[in-house]
Amino acid sequence: MQWKHFATHAVQQRALSGAEAVNALRPFYFAVHPDFFGKYPKEREVNENSLKRLNGYLENLQKPGSRSVQPMKLTFYIRNTFRSVSFTLHTNDVLSTVMDVLTSCSLPVEHMKGLTASKAASKSPTETGEPFYRTIKWDKSYYTFTGFKDPEQELQQAQRAEPTLWQRSWGVSHRYCQLQSLSRLSHQNPEALINLQHTVVFADQSGMNASGHVMLGTMDVHHQWTKLFEQLPGYRSLQQQTHWLKERISLLLGGTQVVHMDRLGPVQPIAEHYSSLNTFHKRLMSHHLRLHPRSLQGLTMLLEDRSSPSLHEMGHFIIPIKCDLPALQVFLQNHAPEARRRIQRKNLQAEEEAVVKLCLETLSLRSLSKEPSVSPAQMIQCCERLLEQRSPHMQGLQICVSHFYSVMQDGDLCVPWDWKS
Repeated sequence: MQWKHFATHAVQQRALSGAEAVNALRPFYFAVHPDFFGKYPKEREVNENSLKRLNGYLENLQKPGSRSVQPMKLTFYIRNTFRSVSFTLHTNDVLSTVMDVLTSCSLPVEHMKGLTASKAASKSPTETGEPFYRTIKWDKSYYTFTGFKDPEQELQQAQRAEPTLWQRSWGVSHRYCQLQSLSRLSHQNPEALINLQHTVVFADQSGMNASGHVMLGTMDVHHQWTKLFEQLPGYRSLQQQTHWLKERISLLLGGTQVVHMDRLGPVQPIAEHYSSLNTFHKRLMSHHLRLHPRSLQGLTMLLEDRSSPSLHEMGHFIIPIKCDLPALQVFLQNHAPEARRRIQRKNLQAEEEAVVKLCLETLSLRSLSKEPSVSPAQMIQCCERLLEQRSPHMQGLQICVSHFYSVMQDGDLCVPWDWKS
């Protein structure tokens, strides 16, 4: 309780975002989600109703100008133990609510320390009455010269890695439960799926991604999925506008096609993708680049939030949304021949598939997969090293090539692509 009091007090200065709340509540969702109670309809109904009410409570707290909400009593059945837990929420901010939920269900809160530390930092020393200390922020060259670790860089790496770990923690068994849940919804409320004429993927949030696939949030319950299905006509309109923007950008950039590849990075919502395209298109319209209408035809580009343009190993350009446009014109013209050579070069994906198949057969692996962020070149290098090693201990393993070491709940053994012997 002492830790809970400290954490709640420390972060009242800033609100916890919806995405942060979802991440923080992962242990809770894993313990009470209705999809895990398929054989127990009574407990499943109790958890589904309580989860619906909890989500509404959190949504009300995130509304602009929200100061207080009515107390809410909730009851949940905990997975595995099947004991029921009842508690009443009196909290007026998202983080306090998250902490109350976790502690009331006797779930760990250690993963909250990073959030509480960052939120507590937003409170000034004059407000806390504590002495003012300021850490020295060294230039990057200091760390290069001395060999010391840059704490800012380590923090950024940890923040990038954390979502990946969470995404991998939901294995095949959880996906199976999601499919069962969607099947149950289609039988209970078939009218809700009338607008669903898309590829469906399970993700951390509900919506539509940049590829036009419908994302069903693994933490959401049926009424949230149904609400998304009702909004699909609006999403399709937004999808059409993104297609129009891509055509306009292609005309202004010598025929280069704007593409999006979910497998190369995190899933991007279509609204975010549209915003990136719209910003880039407006900047192009304010400049007059001198590119022949078909000089870059057959080439492709990705828009990303980065500092400088680059050419990917697969032959597509990676272009910053807010890059210097005259410099971009020079870059595209200078690198177009190399881009065409890389496209025509031996297909890396075909080579990757061949070496993966060879690994499966030679090493007698049960399965061999990879994270979306692992490139074909990295996968090929990893597989070739595995073939050189030929360890008998690998027989029957389920290996997933990633950027970290881990053992997943479904038995997958995650190894970094540049693993050490």
